[in-house]
Amino acid sequence: MPPRRLKLVLILTVLGASSLALLAWTQVWVHAEVGLPDAGTQVLQVDGAIAAPALTALALAGFALAGALTIAGRLIRVVLGGLEVLLGFSVFLAGYLAVEDPSQASAAAVTAATGIAGHESIQLSVLGTVVTPWPFVAMGAAVIMSATGVIVIVTSARWPGPTRKYQAVRFEPVADPDGSVPALPVTGVASTEPAPADSVGDWDDLSRGEDPTAR
Repeated sequence: MPPRRLKLVLILTVLGASSLALLAWTQVWVHAEVGLPDAGTQVLQVDGAIAAPALTALALAGFALAGALTIAGRLIRVVLGGLEVLLGFSVFLAGYLAVEDPSQASAAAVTAATGIAGHESIQLSVLGTVVTPWPFVAMGAAVIMSATGVIVIVTSARWPGPTRKYQAVRFEPVADPDGSVPALPVTGVASTEPAPADSVGDWDDLSRGEDPTAR
């Protein structure tokens, strides 16, 4: 694959995986059946914002990393590739913990609905949980993020270097047709010639009680 296309594909992959993780974060991860005191049971829909609150920051960091890759040099690309691997690992861990212990992932929602707090009390109040596919979607996005980070590290030497959008410009005086260079105007020296009259100045003179025709 040509270097420029490789760079574009990897950056778009980082953006796509981060978008997928952010999408998963907005969806329902767990359906938790909770026993309410003197009120039977209630099924709570626990979304990613409750089950994995750090996921949004990780996904947004992926967006920022993709932007940095567009202008980064070779050494910085290696560093950013390593950070992308760590982001993928963190996203995977957030999804795995929600799947491994859905009752704990639902703790904030359970506390808000019942007022019950504490790990053991929440575990007793949650009668059953059903995990949706969205945590696994987030984990799949995490695998893509980490794999892309590894590829960025391996192929960083092949990427085209950053281009300079603005070039340095040096201004030189323009010579007259006879070859002489006109002198630059001297600032800070008061002119002895009267300023040309205009309507605005005349109105100012009239406002001060002066006769503009006397100039």
